[in-house]
Amino acid sequence: MQRKEPKKGEKLHVWPHLVRIEFLVALVVMIILTVWSITIDAPLEEAANPTKTPNPSKAPWYFLGLQEMLVYFDPWIAGVVLPVFIIVGLMVIPYVDINPKGNGYYTFRERKFAILTFSWGFFILWIALIIIGVFLRGPGWYFFWPWQEWDPHKTVALTNVNLSYVFGIRHYTPAAIFGGLVVFGYYYLGVLYYFLRRKSETIQKLGVTRYAIVAFLFLTMMALPIKIFLRLAFNIKYVWVTPWFYI
Repeated sequence: MQRKEPKKGEKLHVWPHLVRIEFLVALVVMIILTVWSITIDAPLEEAANPTKTPNPSKAPWYFLGLQEMLVYFDPWIAGVVLPVFIIVGLMVIPYVDINPKGNGYYTFRERKFAILTFSWGFFILWIALIIIGVFLRGPGWYFFWPWQEWDPHKTVALTNVNLSYVFGIRHYTPAAIFGGLVVFGYYYLGVLYYFLRRKSETIQKLGVTRYAIVAFLFLTMMALPIKIFLRLAFNIKYVWVTPWFYI
């Protein structure tokens, strides 16, 4: 029997169209993982020695994203604040989602923002940081390409400076004020966007409270790649330095 192709705009049932594809993908992934686990040697190391720290000292792979974030952020931000925002952000999704379309069925055309935002945060940010931590970080947590040998004696001279130093602000108090203005100015972009688009249907449905939550979480997520870019491209260590925290 010839398969009938759905017309444009016609809905497809999850079974068998989607489930069949997911099942085949799951089989392929299982085969890849099985072959990988058989062919790649993973010997047990010696018993832990409290007097000898391995180099590099890596967390379990599922925490390497957080460990990689420690390169670019203060420990309390990378280890506490950002993970809390990730959990809270996932929890509030049902409460800020005003789009009834896509409930019970899959659609990209009608949920582009939600799908693209989640895909960016999960695949581009989280998974990419894990891959870097697993395969590209060697002794001293230095960056090594896959074809480079891990040299435990490698040293890289880097001069990281705060953002205020780049603009010639060397005194502590003006530098703290400057950093605060930069951070608050960045988040003010969300306020500015609200006033520019407040008459749009989506903004009106969201309301001020839900929009503020979505904008804050989205800008915080985007601050991660921005900070990474500043460190890699311009050796910017911190944007905002105070006696209590560093951002």
